[in-house]
Amino acid sequence: QVKLVESGGGLVQPGGSLRLSCVASGLNFQNYAIGWFRQAPGKEREGIASIGSRGLSTYYADSVKGRFTISRDVAKNTEYLQMHSLKPEDPAVYSCAAELFGGVGFYFQYAYRGQGTQVTVSA
Repeated sequence: QVKLVESGGGLVQPGGSLRLSCVASGLNFQNYAIGWFRQAPGKEREGIASIGSRGLSTYYADSVKGRFTISRDVAKNTEYLQMHSLKPEDPAVYSCAAELFGGVGFYFQYAYRGQGTQVTVSA
């Protein structure tokens, strides 16, 4: 059974940083494209960062480009989303998703998704 579990969310002041983790069981990240999504109350789910299945290409939405970085630790079967310079508009539930042999971006459906972790930005 495939399971994705996110962690690392929490409360941070504007301008602060957080690192989210996405740990997988039941699949090997080495063959999967990973996408990070976020959804704030009353808003649509937004794809914000993606890494292709070969781990070579990344994509970032304009809203997070230059502030967020997606990375992969194959040995730990873990994906990370490093977030810097967090803004008041960044609070949301952040979740990761995986798609076997997927490309980079959000033009396809991700087969597996975690429950998410809450990120709050407040002074």
